[in-house]
Parts: sequence; C-alpha cells; structure tokens
Amino acid sequence: MGEVTVNTEWLSDCSGCHVAIVDLHEKILNVLEAVRIQRCPVLTDIKGYPPATVGLVSGAIRNEHDRHAALKMRESCDIVIAWGSCAVFGGPAGAGNIHTPQEIAAAVYLENKTTIPAPPPNREVSPLESVVSPLDTVIPVDFYLPGCPPHPAFIFEALTALVAGREPEVSRRSVCAKCKRSMEKTEVSEIRSSFDGIPDPERCFLSQGYTCMGSVTIDRCLAPCPTNGVPCTGCAGATMQILTEPNRDIRTEIADRMSRLTKIDRDEIVSSIERSSKSHYSYTMAASMIGCKPTFQIKRWIEDEQADYEAGGCR
Repeated sequence: MGEVTVNTEWLSDCSGCHVAIVDLHEKILNVLEAVRIQRCPVLTDIKGYPPATVGLVSGAIRNEHDRHAALKMRESCDIVIAWGSCAVFGGPAGAGNIHTPQEIAAAVYLENKTTIPAPPPNREVSPLESVVSPLDTVIPVDFYLPGCPPHPAFIFEALTALVAGREPEVSRRSVCAKCKRSMEKTEVSEIRSSFDGIPDPERCFLSQGYTCMGSVTIDRCLAPCPTNGVPCTGCAGATMQILTEPNRDIRTEIADRMSRLTKIDRDEIVSSIERSSKSHYSYTMAASMIGCKPTFQIKRWIEDEQADYEAGGCR
C-alpha cells in the first residue's frame, strides 16, 4: 500500500476518542511516519474533506450536521471506521431516544430547576434528528472500534494493520478476560451500590454483590476499571453473544451469574438493573441490536421506577 492518508471527524461525542490519539504517547511517532493525517478537528484547521485512505469517525448521529459530516466522510474516504462506542452503538446520547426532542428542550431550557428558564436556541444551531443513531444507520461502515475511548493499543493495532494491508487483529473476549479478580461462591445476600463499603480487591465484584458489567462487555479497554477497584460500566459495548442472540440480555446475563455466585435472588438482581437501566444501557440503547430486542422495555422500566419513587418506595 502506498501513502496512507487519514481524515477524522468528530460528531456528537465528548472528544475522548480524539484525545486517545495523544495517548499513543511515543507510538504516535510510528503512526505519523506511516500515515499522513490530513483532516483532524483537534490537530488541523482543514474545513473540507480531502480524499483519504482511512476515515475515523467518532460520535453518534444526533443532528443534521452529524448526518451531513458522516456523508462527506464516506464520500471522501476509501475505508471508514466507526471509532468509539458513540459511533458504534450510539453512546450515552442514545438516552435521548427515550424522550422526544421537544421534551428534551423543555427539560434543559424551560423546566430545569438549576437554570434560568429561557427559550431553546433557534438560530445557528443544527436541528436535532428525531432519534439518536449509530454511524452505520447513515453510511456504510467498514470496521468497528468500540470503546470509550478505545484503548490506545487497539487504535495503534487498527492503524498499523491498515497500513500493512491486513485486517486488524481483534478478539471477542469480554472485559473479564483481562480482569484478575477471582469468581467465588459467597454468602452475600444483598445487592450493594458502589458507595457501600470497600470491595475486596482480589474477589469478583459479582461475588461481592456489586453490579459489574464486565462479563457482558467486549474488551476494548484492557479492564482498567476492575483493576483499579471500580466495577465495569459497559462503556465498550455489549459482547457479540448479547448483540447477536435475541434471547440474551444484559440484565438477565448479569443476574444469572451473580445469583449463582451469591445468595441474592435472580429476580431481585434483574429488578435492580431495570431500576437503573439508563445507566446500565447508556452506551448501547441506541443500537438496534439492543434497543429493538423484545426484552428491552426501558420506557416501562423507567415508568415503574418513577411510580415507585412517587409512592415513596425508591431505594
């Protein structure tokens, strides 16, 4: 392969994927020797979309600008990579699909108790689309690199593989594959929140009653959170088993494992995850492989939790 040119684009996301390029540290020198970065919002001042070999697109499709930019990247790039969990699954912005754009605008500008009420902006602001969507709902995508952001090791592997003209080496392992904690059967009988005590650093979070999503999350991070005492929040997106099998679901898979490792009833675990479903599904709910499953009833779960809260039964 001749000179490899790279364009990047930044749609509706937090900029973390672009910052991850800097986290390559000295390896970025190897990348820069092998590729020529042309368009990159955080590095260059190029407004157009020059022809490129590879296009890295981060962020979800949230507004008209995102759709326009995605189409321009597809037109200008031979290969397009959905870069980061927002581009692959829709990311946290996907929570917007639970509400209408009008409800969101009212909550942010008109009914928010922490701000001075003001009309929503109506000039020089790209209108919201009716739903939040992953990148591949608008343009064809050649490769997917989930993660929030993807670990620099996976970014380096993807770029060097494309330079060498080969497909990147990836695995389908879950975050648990890199976690050093041991799963053990325990006498734990209550679900614990992240504020309850200090977890045993050697034992699996599920064994201790903490809801950890490592077993249902694909490894694109090398497990830094469990390694440093924080349960996995699922930021890299669901495993292929969850995504491709219609009868597998995040909450039931976690509940099956935790109930076998502890004395906590499976249904209690499922109910607990449903009550905080916006958190547990925050990275993937906009993806059709999650959001369109018949088992995914997030609006009902939220309504039930709200009714429970108003009745004074919140936990």
